Amino acid sequence: MKTYTFLALAGLTTLATATPISPSRTQPLQARQGNGTATAPCAKVSQYMYGDGTTVVKQQIPADIAWACLSDVPFNASSAKALIKSIRPYMDWQSTIDVLKNPPAEYVEKVQPAIDIIGGLDKIDADIDAGSFKNEYDFGWNLYTLIQSAHDGHFAYIPDSVGAIFTWGRPVPLVSVSEDGSKLPAVFTFDDVLGMQFKNISYTPSAVVKIDGTEITEYMENLSQYGSLQDRDALYNNLFYELAQVSLGISGSGTGMFSGGGRGRYVYPGVSTTLKFANGSEYTMQNYARTTISFRNMATGEDLAAKWFSWGTGEAQAQAESETPETISIADTDAAGAAAPGYPAPVVAGPQNLINGFYVDAPGYEDVAVLQVPNFVGSTAAEVPFQRLTRDFIPKALADGKTKLIIDLQANGGGTILQGYDMFKQLFPELDPYGANRYRATEAADLIGQSYSAYASQFERVSSVNSTVLQAQASYFDYHNDMTVDEKPFSSWEEKFGPQEANGDKYTTLNRWNLSDVHISYSSGGINITGYGPLANVTGPAKFKPENIVIVTDGYCASTCTIFSELMTQQAGVKTIAMGGRSNKNKIQAIGGVKGVNNYQFGYIQQLAQYAIRYTPSLNTSILKTDYYSDLPYNRATISPGVNVRDGLRQNDTSGVALQFKYEEANCRLYYTPEMTVDITSLWKAAADAQWGNSGKCVSGGNYGQKREAHEVTANLRPRRIQVSQATALKKVQAFENSFSLETECKMTGDGFMHP
Repeated sequence: MKTYTFLALAGLTTLATATPISPSRTQPLQARQGNGTATAPCAKVSQYMYGDGTTVVKQQIPADIAWACLSDVPFNASSAKALIKSIRPYMDWQSTIDVLKNPPAEYVEKVQPAIDIIGGLDKIDADIDAGSFKNEYDFGWNLYTLIQSAHDGHFAYIPDSVGAIFTWGRPVPLVSVSEDGSKLPAVFTFDDVLGMQFKNISYTPSAVVKIDGTEITEYMENLSQYGSLQDRDALYNNLFYELAQVSLGISGSGTGMFSGGGRGRYVYPGVSTTLKFANGSEYTMQNYARTTISFRNMATGEDLAAKWFSWGTGEAQAQAESETPETISIADTDAAGAAAPGYPAPVVAGPQNLINGFYVDAPGYEDVAVLQVPNFVGSTAAEVPFQRLTRDFIPKALADGKTKLIIDLQANGGGTILQGYDMFKQLFPELDPYGANRYRATEAADLIGQSYSAYASQFERVSSVNSTVLQAQASYFDYHNDMTVDEKPFSSWEEKFGPQEANGDKYTTLNRWNLSDVHISYSSGGINITGYGPLANVTGPAKFKPENIVIVTDGYCASTCTIFSELMTQQAGVKTIAMGGRSNKNKIQAIGGVKGVNNYQFGYIQQLAQYAIRYTPSLNTSILKTDYYSDLPYNRATISPGVNVRDGLRQNDTSGVALQFKYEEANCRLYYTPEMTVDITSLWKAAADAQWGNSGKCVSGGNYGQKREAHEVTANLRPRRIQVSQATALKKVQAFENSFSLETECKMTGDGFMHP
């Protein structure tokens, strides 16, 4: 089923004034009425969107109207049973599926509780049989939250009822800031902070102290748990408006999960949300839904299901594909070299704002360069220019007298795995990246490996092979691809497969990427790796010393970002600074996203199974045919579902514990300040001060689990202004407010990307 998921970046309204908001502002929006009065829930959506005609007049729908329509879709038990059955084989590929039931004690204490995914699927199956689900959304939400509770950004299944019909949002983004970088952070509306910085507002912004009657910290921490990250401080950060996420445009998580960014778009926010401020005032906002599917002539939940739900008959998919998608104008905010809101013009500009090089243009910071990397590339067209930017920027910065380098990884959900390796090699050409990894040793993986290895072995391993042979030879499942941890070739698939036991599960033999392999450019999207193969003699000029490099993150560092960070911190000894976090003085982690090192979409696993049968026809009667030929998992998903297939393992660590379950505190923690929400250079200066200066403010003190007292909240902010062009900044912010954000699409070979 073709689906088009959009994320709204809503306009802003000044809120926390001393004067109470007019009671009329708290009333729900009313649906447009056409000829006659439509009472069926989905008919109200149709009338609201189209009025009396066929042209879309409103894409944004009051949340209560959309919710009533979605709740009217009847539950199809037979399709639900078939869906659960069809996704079970893919669960075997999830590298952490067994450990999640009994993770290390420190992980449970400080990160997330244990979760039994297979047991959860069994319960959903039983609930279907018991008639426990009241409608299709009820079933979809239970399935979605079960997988989401693993807090693994690679591991996702978003059913059609949860994300393909409506997405949700609130019109007011929030920020969490410390007044001076030392006081505990408090939550404010972004518009109040924006007004304080640019508009010289007359009132004093007041902190939000309650949402819908619940104390702000409790409310926000509970909401954050619906996010895709694992670390709780990183999850908390992702609730808020942040320049790094906004800079990514179509591939970021927008204005924060609270306002409907990232995974927040799947969480129904209720009809309205009421903010209570420290100054006693309140504001009630009306929440909304968005859809890009056709609601023409839609009246009931049955109509919606017939047209847009694929329950195994193929009819809904055929109807959906015959529809002309709704057309929406998307602001062009991703042009190469176009400065994002709150960012200066880059010294060296990369593709689509996925990477840029900056200097900190302020007295006292003349020796500081910044390599901003909010993404490790998700499109083939950007692979070569992405690699080239680091190659151009580092020598230029050194030639211009820069001796210190900030690597800003905020908002980095990953991308092409080998871009992480390449950047590490450009920065530290003398080091050999370790990067050991493993798969779960399953029957399906073994059968595919036997088939691929046997087929690939018939042909010479050269770059000129045809696409069918390349498909086999460039795969993990050809034993000639990759090498042992001792950098030796595997002698057979049996040696590579193993299996080996660790922490109660069975895994393949540890392996490492062979960065000199003839097919490496196929897995990397088109680049060769600096220091290997055709680039074996490329080392570049003098480099930044490890002590003169610091990594800055907001916790939203996942997948390829964690691969890069692991190499930088463990092998090169580079320090980290973690931004933001919950309102306490505890130390926090710098890496808060999935630390698995490769994700496969269900479709790629299906393709592996089908190619294995093609290479070895006798497998036509195996589980590769019986378990992986149904299209139901894809037809009923909002975006392509996926699993994490490779665990990352640390060098010289004999515990066998995957990096996903390792807890590591950052070397320094900094709070966000009001200036940092509109001017990224203020953050870079604070990082430089903390790492190399005498005026740094690394947060210290506190214990895990400690509750902050209410009187510790910074209730008000003193109006201050920073030296940024108001007209320029507001114009850029408004460009994002008036746009939508699409899903980032990832490839299926060498990916390490976490969907926002």
